[in-house]
Order: sequence, then C-alpha cells, then structure tokens
Amino acid sequence: MPGSDGSSTIWDSVETLARERLDALMLDRLRSTVARVLAAQPFGAARLTQAGIGSPADIRSLADLAAIPFTGKAELRAHYPFGLLAVARERLVRVHASSGTHGKPTVVGYTAADLENWTELMARCMTMAGVRPGMVIHNANGYGLFTGGLGFHQGGERIGATVVPVSGGFTARQAMLLRDLGAEVLVSTPSYALAIAQALAESGDGDAEGGGSRGGLRLRLGLFGGEPWTEEMRAEIERSLGLTAVNFYGLSEMCGPGVAAECTARAGLHVQEDHFAVEVIEPSSGRPVPDGVAGELVFTTLTKEAMPLLRYRTGDIGRLAGGPCPCGRTMVRLTGLRGRQDDMLIVRGVNVHPSQVEHALLGAGGVAPHYRLIVERPGPLDELILECEPAGTREDPGPLRARLERVLRDQTGLRITVALVPPGSVPRSEGKAVRVVDRRHS
Repeated sequence: MPGSDGSSTIWDSVETLARERLDALMLDRLRSTVARVLAAQPFGAARLTQAGIGSPADIRSLADLAAIPFTGKAELRAHYPFGLLAVARERLVRVHASSGTHGKPTVVGYTAADLENWTELMARCMTMAGVRPGMVIHNANGYGLFTGGLGFHQGGERIGATVVPVSGGFTARQAMLLRDLGAEVLVSTPSYALAIAQALAESGDGDAEGGGSRGGLRLRLGLFGGEPWTEEMRAEIERSLGLTAVNFYGLSEMCGPGVAAECTARAGLHVQEDHFAVEVIEPSSGRPVPDGVAGELVFTTLTKEAMPLLRYRTGDIGRLAGGPCPCGRTMVRLTGLRGRQDDMLIVRGVNVHPSQVEHALLGAGGVAPHYRLIVERPGPLDELILECEPAGTREDPGPLRARLERVLRDQTGLRITVALVPPGSVPRSEGKAVRVVDRRHS
C-alpha cells in the first residue's frame, strides 16, 4: 500500500536509480554473465564464439546484446536436465521445474547465491505490491517443483510477514483458513482465486453475486500470476473477494515469480532490470520492436550462477512502457501481457488469443468468470465452442446465448458457438487454468 505521504515503499535503492546508472550496472553484470558462460557453459560458449564474442570486453554496450543468438525451449530440452549448468551439479542447493504445459518440464537449478537473489527479488516485488511486515499471507500457490509456492513464501518471510503455506487443493478448507487465521494477503493463480471466492460464497463468507467478501474476512490484497488474465478478470476477482488484485510475472527459466510485478500505481509491471535485461521482438523475424508495440518477450539473466541464459525467447506476448511511474521507480514496465504466442488459436484463418475471448466474455456480463474453449473439426472446417456458466442474470438462455455470440463475433471477427452449461460444470483449477481443449486430432 502507499505510504502516509502517498508514495510506495522502496525495498532497495536500486529500484529508483537514474537510467544512466542502471544501464551501467546492467552492462557490468551482462559482461560478468558472458564471462561465466564462456568459462563454464560449453553450449553457450560455442554460440558466443560463433557470434564473434570471445571475451566480455567484446560487449561494449547493452546494444551488443543483439549480436548474441537467441536461446529457446528447444535448447533447454536438448540439454535436459543439467546440460546448461555453468556450475558443478554438486553446487546446486535446489531444483525447480516448469509445469511442462507445452512439452517436457524445464529443469532449473539454483546455487545458494541464486536463492538469495530470488528471495530478495520476491521481497522487493511483494513490498512494491503492498505487503508489509506482520501481514498474514495465505499462500495458495502449489509447493514443490512449481516455483510459485516457495517463491512467495521466501519473499514473505524476508519481509517479516506471517506466511501460511496452505498450497493448493481442499478449496473449502482454504475458505475456512482465510477466515480463521485472518489472512490479509491472498497468493494464488487468478483462476484459483475465483474458485476460492466461490467456496467463500458457498460458506457464507463472500458474495459471488456481487457483494465482495464479508463475514469477518480481512483480505486486502491479492498477488496473482502464473497465467495470463485480463482487466475484466481482475475486476471480477476484486469484486468477489473485496481486495486489490496485483499482477506478478515470472518464469522458471529466469527464477520463478519476481521477474516483474506491479507497484501500487498498477501502471504496468516493473521489470527487475538489475537482474534481467528485457527485449521485445517481432516473433517471426526476431527483429526488435519499438516501446509500446506488442511482441515476444526476451530475457537475459544478469546474476544467475547455476544456469545463465542469454536472450531467452519466452513465447510470452507483451509490450514495454518507459517514462516515469507515480511510484518513483525507474525500471521499465511490462504492459499488455496476453499469454503465450503458442496459445494463439488459428480457426478458419483467424488468429485469436484466449485472452481476447475472456475480455469479450466478461465484458458482456451475464456469465460467471469460468470458461473454456473447445476446438473441434467435425467436417472440413474448424469449429470453436465456448463453454461458460450463466450467472447474475435473469436473461433467458436463448437470448443470452445469442447476445454472447454476437459480442464475440464483433470483438474477435470469428463465429464462436456459445454453450451455456450448469453452474459448476466448467472444471476449476488449483493452479494454471486449462482454457483451451483441442479435439481436432483426437
């Protein structure tokens, strides 16, 4: 939350460095990373040498990043599990892995220094979002190989908050513990926050029809990430839980959550540039795009010991915003995050992201924020079906379905068949929601 003077609490003075000083720090750390790769990561060293970079001195400015080849998921899978380490495996103190949503999980190792940096980043980002010492944090992210649970846990403890490591599952118990332990901060994926809101409403501690949380709940703040979500989804979460919802971004290949997060101004997610250099490229050509133009996010680690990555293509789509932020932080911000490039569907020649459908659906009203897209090919053409649940409306099913189909066609340019299903029929997720079911090849 803002301080008494309206400003946002700063965890580390680096967050407000003048741009020239921040660039100088990033360049120094980039050279150190290049040196580490050249000395101890054979795959990365070979690629640097092929690009004409045989020494850290060959990196004269941050612009020289563009001379380094991209790294992607394919390279990580080819060197699974530990082929990209730049330290001896015995130096790892922890291993995490991605969810494997789009293939084999990506294994990531951490040295003690990596864990310390990650803990500090999480404390920084959570402070930026409004967490303060003594607050009770209900952590409903999964613990284990998924980075979300332990990342927020470490950051909360470093701040001096009280962390309740509930993890996912047992949603009815989540509602009970939120009330009984007096949680002020909820940490989860956005989709699971809505499942918790529904459980609260069913227990009498919330109002899924529009009253927000009640019944003695103390929730004030929600820290959500791990999957793309829209402003309409944010509004629904805030309405149903009575809190301020803050966006976090991260990926296991960098560290987990803590790569970027919103401050209390919520004018974009501040990238922690002293640890991660960010670029935005046009996905097909790989060329950089100007600030404010959407493209694929590319990150370079600047402080990772165990597994440094140079110009890692995330597949995530977003854009960069510079300029001053009301909070006083100087680091560049991510805006317009709309999911992965490979989440995009091509149906009858039309490109559509699930986030576009969510934006249209929740903006239309009359439905609950639970949905899934089903792609089928019953004949020569693909068909897209949207399963959703009516809620908060006395509109007859026929007119509601027709109205939703019209809104979806107007906003996506695609004919989408709406299937209204009984409340509770759309599967709820304890982690990342499954928004697309592709039955074209089943």
